[in-house]
Amino acid sequence: MSAHVMPLQAPPPAHCFPADYAQGRARFLEAAVAAGATLTHHVLPGHRGRQGEELALDAALLPARADADGRAPLLIVSSGVHGVEGLCGSGCQQHLLHDAELLALARARGVDVLMLHAINPHGFSHLRRGNEDNVDLNRNCIDFNASGVTPNPGYATLHPLLVPPSWPPAPEIAQALNDTIQRLGVAAFRRAATAGQATHPDGLFHSGHAPSWSNRTVRSLLRAHGAQRTEVAWVDLHTGLGPRGHGEKIHAGRTEQADLMRGRRLWGADVVAAWEGQSASEQVRGPVVSCIYDECPQADVAAVALEFGTVPYDTFLDALRADQWLHNHPDAPADLAASIRQGMKDAFYVDADDWRGMVAAQARVAVLQACLGLGRR
Repeated sequence: MSAHVMPLQAPPPAHCFPADYAQGRARFLEAAVAAGATLTHHVLPGHRGRQGEELALDAALLPARADADGRAPLLIVSSGVHGVEGLCGSGCQQHLLHDAELLALARARGVDVLMLHAINPHGFSHLRRGNEDNVDLNRNCIDFNASGVTPNPGYATLHPLLVPPSWPPAPEIAQALNDTIQRLGVAAFRRAATAGQATHPDGLFHSGHAPSWSNRTVRSLLRAHGAQRTEVAWVDLHTGLGPRGHGEKIHAGRTEQADLMRGRRLWGADVVAAWEGQSASEQVRGPVVSCIYDECPQADVAAVALEFGTVPYDTFLDALRADQWLHNHPDAPADLAASIRQGMKDAFYVDADDWRGMVAAQARVAVLQACLGLGRR
């Protein structure tokens, strides 16, 4: 932080969490400026927010040294990969930016901090998990030219049950879905439903057929800030799965034991690997964090998705189903549309001070651990 910049007085965690994307962006930028960050703004072209606002991925760099040369260890903290989940991620980032003691520790340990706010600004503003093209960004970051998308034939059978022609679903649809889950088993059903699919652009967890704007923008930021780094840690903030308020630390790097061990050295033995069946999340192909391996191949990377629990799994899935139905039926009655949007917000953000306090504290611990681990050499 430059000598003449004074941090904002740190508010309690509950006051850092925004009501919507527009407020989240404004407060994030204010806090970043007060913390002495260098900001860049990457505007999503051709789209506006629910309030008509500009949509952007904002990047705030807090260098450890005034003469930073881009070689120091880098800690990335990202929010809003899954749009509506940015309500939590933005709040955690703001809380971190107000934490003068933590930022001073990062500087003392020689760690540059890069915060990526609202990787999916369209979904954030419109309270959707997918982006402006109904793409799940954590299924989109693959090499479309080399290998294309991973086949998921199981999704095709589930699609008409997951995204029915009417909402709420007719009783026979609900029964057929329950019967299918019983037949497949819960684990196989969740894998087929959520691992990602490329056959139904109007469906859930769609990978897309080309790199999204967010994908391309994140890659350009990684090239700009990570090209000379030898150590990078990444904390990607998410919500929706697991017990209320608990932050599950999900390994977000490659499916290799060496990468998993690197993450556990930073964040502890409770870092879980989805591919080992330990996580509330399914193993997916093409998460945003995986871009670091393409753009910064010289770096040793430790990456974790911090997944904060909100509601039971069935509630989480039904909110996504309803939202997808609404996306496919934009002429739905206003009261039904409002109810579905509120359901999405409630499924991914708990409007309670105890929950906000829990997630802010756990995000702080994850950042603290990363700074201590990266800066120990």
